[in-house]
Amino acid sequence: MVVFAMLGTLMFCSKVIMEFLPNIHLLGMFTMVFTLVFRKKALIPIYLCVLITALYSGFTMWWIPYLYIWTILWGITMLLPKKMPKKIAYIIYPLICGLHGLAFGILYAPTQALFFGFNFKQTVAWVISGLPFDAVHAVGNFCAGLLIIPLTELLKKLFAKNLMDN
Repeated sequence: MVVFAMLGTLMFCSKVIMEFLPNIHLLGMFTMVFTLVFRKKALIPIYLCVLITALYSGFTMWWIPYLYIWTILWGITMLLPKKMPKKIAYIIYPLICGLHGLAFGILYAPTQALFFGFNFKQTVAWVISGLPFDAVHAVGNFCAGLLIIPLTELLKKLFAKNLMDN
């Protein structure tokens, strides 16, 4: 549990440290790395990060989508083959991470529509107006996604004995 607490805190701290770069962070990369290494247990550091974020910034409307946005990336990562060839993984992992950043506005939209009473046209307009930010998010996530395989291999080596018990 201590390791998961540290990993969740690492996710949160990386987000805070990188806030000077709009829509660029390491959360998608960490979500995928922790999922590839810890599988279902990756939800512990992911949701710990979400909780710490709320405690730090407040349980406000913008935070509610965090309750499901990271779970979607976790779920997609869980569906990937466990024994994906490394050459393919070096393409697929950053691509998925980048696409999650690009889709962030779309994933966020249902909550915005619900809270602000948007109809379908207004929701689409909200998503379109956010596309430039989502594009920056996608590029940042793709670049961070290039670290997924090296960090996954490192964590698997560090936790090899522990993973054999699971």
